[in-house]
Amino acid sequence: ASYKSLDSIRKVLQQFQASGNVQGYQAAYQQQFAISMNAQEIIKGFIDENPASMASLAAVQNLNPDQDFNYYQKVAEGLANSAAGSSYYEDLKAKVDAYKKLAVGSEAPDIALENPNGEVVKLSSLRGNVVLIDFWASWCKPCRMENPNVVRMYKQYNLKGFEIYGVSLDKSRDAWLKAIEQDGLTWTHVSDLQFWQSAGAKLYNVTAIPKTFLIDKDGTII
Repeated sequence: ASYKSLDSIRKVLQQFQASGNVQGYQAAYQQQFAISMNAQEIIKGFIDENPASMASLAAVQNLNPDQDFNYYQKVAEGLANSAAGSSYYEDLKAKVDAYKKLAVGSEAPDIALENPNGEVVKLSSLRGNVVLIDFWASWCKPCRMENPNVVRMYKQYNLKGFEIYGVSLDKSRDAWLKAIEQDGLTWTHVSDLQFWQSAGAKLYNVTAIPKTFLIDKDGTII
């Protein structure tokens, strides 16, 4: 029932997104979020009770590894003996191993890409600040709709030691630079203009945008 409701809301979200109705989009998104949270709690409860079940292997795929990585680990550990060798289990284990590198408490992998001036800027060059790594693109409507909130956050905290490292998944340099100017994004920007093949996106397992990581002054993912 939850997923039928989510399918209906997704269609409404697409309509609001296409028409640029920000208020309607935000209201529908909040409704989607509430239903998703309820469905996820049911899934987590099942996994807690059945960590060694193949059904849990299927169920955990509905959770976001960024927020619920511990459940992916729980299923991988629960099935380590009984499902070893299964392609489904091996896929899960590979995902767990990849996300361990990006888990809270891990050192943020360094990124080194060119800024709009053609100069290579490393993520590590911002060490000493709290940094938001922001994966986005000019063609991504949800990213563009979220940008005013990011701008507001930057203005509020920048002088207190907060920086943003924007990694664009654009293909067109002109579209990238135009979006930066139009949206008033005055922080550090980098891109290799490789779309989904972006080296930064691959390093951080980015499969959807907007996507963000927050790292502390020492470069640790928090």
